[in-house]
Amino acid sequence: MNEIITTSQSQSPSRPTIMKQLAVLGLAVVFCVLYLLVGNLTGIYFPCVFYEITHWYCPGCGITRMLIATLTGNFYQAFRYNYLLFILLPFGVILSVDFLISRWKGRTSLLTRIPDIVWIVLIVILIIYGIARNLPWFSFLAPIEITDI
Repeated sequence: MNEIITTSQSQSPSRPTIMKQLAVLGLAVVFCVLYLLVGNLTGIYFPCVFYEITHWYCPGCGITRMLIATLTGNFYQAFRYNYLLFILLPFGVILSVDFLISRWKGRTSLLTRIPDIVWIVLIVILIIYGIARNLPWFSFLAPIEITDI
């Protein structure tokens, strides 16, 4: 007797689910833009908790200033605020857009197809970068404001 084995195919998320996710994403984007605008006008930002406690730069120190410099077109200054995250920013944008499009079309995102070893290597690089930017020999990795361009 031949048995027919059926496998359940992954269904794409429903339109209301996608619309809720897009609404949450939209609110997050609005919050971030408002945060950057208000911070840019007042100079008041959330401090880095890691830096406040340890007085060491974490791998993300300088990211807010980097994003503001990027949005205002000052790419060299953005690079100097956080070298590594500035380099990774285009990949993050591409992966985020691909994720949204994939969710909309109900297909697999690039994020799920990246091998685990890539994520492990990225985490190791971030840890090494976080340590190196606090050593005297690599002080150029610390967030630096450029006054003479």
